[in-house]
Formats: sequence, C-alpha cells, structure tokens
Amino acid sequence: MALFMLATGCTTPGAHHILQQNTQAPGLYPKLLAVYMPWFGDHTHMEVGYSSQDPGVLRKQIQQARHMGISAFVVDWYGEKNPYSDHNFALLQQIASESHFQVALLYNEVLDEDAQATDDAIAAVDEAYKNYFGPTARFRDAYLTYNGRPMMFIFPKGGHVDWNRLREHCNNWGTPPLLIYKDQPPPQFADDFAGSYAWVQPGPGGWAPDGSNWGEAYLDSFYKTMQKHPDKIAVGGAWPGFDDSAAKWGLNRHIQSACGKTLDETLNFYERYYDSSRPLPFLLIETWNDYEEGTAVERRTATDCGNDGNVKTNQSTSH
Repeated sequence: MALFMLATGCTTPGAHHILQQNTQAPGLYPKLLAVYMPWFGDHTHMEVGYSSQDPGVLRKQIQQARHMGISAFVVDWYGEKNPYSDHNFALLQQIASESHFQVALLYNEVLDEDAQATDDAIAAVDEAYKNYFGPTARFRDAYLTYNGRPMMFIFPKGGHVDWNRLREHCNNWGTPPLLIYKDQPPPQFADDFAGSYAWVQPGPGGWAPDGSNWGEAYLDSFYKTMQKHPDKIAVGGAWPGFDDSAAKWGLNRHIQSACGKTLDETLNFYERYYDSSRPLPFLLIETWNDYEEGTAVERRTATDCGNDGNVKTNQSTSH
C-alpha cells in the first residue's frame, strides 16, 4: 500500500494530502499516475533548473514520485517530430526499468489536415510499438499496461485523425495498445478507444477571473458519463491548480490552488462515484512538472500561502 503525500506547509484543510492506493490496477484504490513533460533543457521552453536528459535528474524524479505514491509517468510525446522529447522518453523508460517504475506515452495529435494527420499518427504508433512497448522493445517491462496490454493516451488537437484506420492498422499486432482518449471521443470513433481520461479544466462554467472554478462540474460530468460505459477504462483526473501566465501561448487562465485545497478536492472527487465494489482503475495527476501552465506538483513544498490563497511554490533550482 502506497501513500500520496503533498506537503504544502499550509495550515488549511487539504494542505497535507494522503491518498492510499494499490500498486496494481484494478484494486481497492486507483493506481496513481502523473503527466510528465520531457522537454526541459532544449531552450524552447522555460528554464526550470534541470535538463530532462540528465539521468541523475530522472532517477531523483522517479524516486520522489514513488515516495509520493505515484506508480507511473504518462509522458507528453510527439513521436519523431520532436527528437529531443523522444530521446528523453527513451532514457526515462530505461531508468524506469532499472528503478521498477513505469511509463506510458501521451501522444499529441498533430494539427495537419485529414490524411496527413492519420499518416502521422500511424507512424507514431508504429514507432511506439517498435521502440517502447512491442515485443522487440528493450525496456518494455517498464511500459504501463492494463490486463497485459500497453496503454497509450491520446491528446486530440486538430481532430483530423481517422482513428478507425489507425485501429485497423494495429489490430494485427500481438498486443495492440489500449487507446485512451481525452474526455469522450467523437461518436464515429467510440469503438476505437478503450477508455477516457479527465483533463485539467474548469468545465462548463468557464475560467473564473479569480480562479475559483476548479472544475467540480466538469469532474462530476466526467465520472457520471464513465459510469454509463462500464466497458470502458476510466482514468480520473486531479490537479493542484492552473496558471498559464508563464507560457508563451498563455491566455491568462487560472485555477486557484487555494493553499492545497484544489488538489485535495480533485484527488478525492472520484470517491463520490467509485468504491470497493466498483473501483476506479487509475487517477492521473496533471501534472508532475508543467511549470508553464502552473500545474506542477514536483516542487510544491511551500512554507506559506499568499494573500490570494495560492501556494507560493519553491522554485529552487537544486535537485
């Protein structure tokens, strides 16, 4: 039995969160995952004090994540279109294998039109099968699976991939991946996906100017929808807040951390819908280290809170 503990140093409820969870899924508690960004150090993203291709950093991150009860990193990935991140995923998987940890891919759909987007997606899943989770992949023991099949998360963007064609392409493999879509896939592709995952957002109420909308209505809708589809894998979502003011693409969107309460609320929300008779298989923390959108839990070890109720996170560059 593992524990997820995030010490923010606050005195408010939710400041110290503990989530019990089993190391195997399904179980009484969800297996805890965290989204991981592998691109730091290439100078196209903000400087965070470390390189994502430093083996020492990766080992420390895995050790820290395991101590917090996290069993796997779900890694943002663009295939060979982003060689830097692709290389870093390979290195992370190797170290995960040595450390008895797990990793999975979060494939970002390209923005190309129609046929090209599908071709790119097929090329990416071919690479993943060959290098990361197929029978010839050297460190496939570290790849996250469910009932013996590798899980591949999909982040939709352009909406131009023909998932029917991709699914047909993979079906002849000995162990085709289980594709997990963000929220609900388009109806014409519903049968191509084994499940859905929730993603950090405020939901139907939109982004509140003061960041007070942390996504309660959205998570309520996500879990209720997944309960209507018991044949699908449900991957719940949890986040400590959101602030994209540091991102080049930022739109001044905010979700207050509320001195740890937002993380506490989102981590526990699934309990309204799942219990020991029908456990939630996975819970995805969003994110481990996305500092550009203010969702990182990696360094949330603050000693006090600001006047706005947000945690002042430690931005020390030492690891």
